[in-house]
Amino acid sequence: MNTPIKQRLLSLDILRGITIAGMILVNNPGNWGHVYAPLRHVKWNGLTPTDLVFPFFMFIMGISTYISLKKYNFQYSHTVAWKIIKRTLVIFAIGLGIAWFYLILQGKGFSEQFEQIRILGVMQRLALCYGVTALIALTVKHKYIPALIAFLLIGYLLILLLGKGFEYNETNILSIVDRYILGANHMYKDNSIDPEGLLSTVSAIAHVLIGFYCGKLLLEAKNLNEKMLQLFIIGTTFTFIGFLLSYGCPINKKIWSPSFVIITCGLAASLLALLIWIIDCKGLKGWTSFFRVFGVNPLFMYVFAAFLSLLFGYIRIPYEDTAISLHGYIYNLIVQVISDKYLSSLIYALLFVTLNWFVGYWLYKKNIYIKI
Repeated sequence: MNTPIKQRLLSLDILRGITIAGMILVNNPGNWGHVYAPLRHVKWNGLTPTDLVFPFFMFIMGISTYISLKKYNFQYSHTVAWKIIKRTLVIFAIGLGIAWFYLILQGKGFSEQFEQIRILGVMQRLALCYGVTALIALTVKHKYIPALIAFLLIGYLLILLLGKGFEYNETNILSIVDRYILGANHMYKDNSIDPEGLLSTVSAIAHVLIGFYCGKLLLEAKNLNEKMLQLFIIGTTFTFIGFLLSYGCPINKKIWSPSFVIITCGLAASLLALLIWIIDCKGLKGWTSFFRVFGVNPLFMYVFAAFLSLLFGYIRIPYEDTAISLHGYIYNLIVQVISDKYLSSLIYALLFVTLNWFVGYWLYKKNIYIKI
């Protein structure tokens, strides 16, 4: 018999929690000028541990999408489609809200807010990829999804190769499209490249579809050992293929290159297989409580941390005959105790993660699950 949906894999919650905690950690150092190399995004081509957290979450989102839609037996109906569209719009709107809140805190006027708001971002990418993946799941036979993934990745690779897609400047086809459709004022300012831009969303959709298909294999597996073995095979195969492909298609998060998709999905599948073995097979669960708090309310915890981070950056505190941000004030207190600025920066990030954990823990103990 297949594993019932109600038999929730704790390992999936833990991996989700690890990625959310990781995203909060790397987004909130005490000082951006003093960050250990593994906790930085790579500048262009390459890969660091920090570059894994967002794609890992997108992979998990694909699995979760399969699990959530299975209860409808993947049958299209206007009711289900409308639920998907509404959730897509809500997530997208929250992403815009974060960007808008940032401009408000900067003191921008109403007209400036409209002229400068960043249209795309992390939440917006999640929204678009979720919405497209979910609608594909209801309208396309699942046996065709691997072919669709290959089509999207190969098509996107051709766009990159023909459109200077690996150039880190305004001649890049991704930059040209984003500037033409979104406008330069509504993009992330990174050498004219928006890391969550329009064209790279094509590859990101393929990314979530890979997670979706892994979700199908997970639920159809007869037991935990089969789940673990299938994920391990997928993980090692994808990781090998991705690194092999990287000789002609560099690993690049900012353009979400096909090699980046394949490698990060492979590594995510391998890590999930390992967690299934440790947590669900061996029953070693004592260490999981911290991450489970983040894993059961993932999007809420990410959004809460984003708004809290902005507030910490703009709340002013008197300090040595002047006023600095609450963020800067706390970091300076840490530096006074620990002079190593890199270590102090990390400690600030860990304290910020812990603060968010306490909020998540309160929700968890109250059995409050905020679905976004």
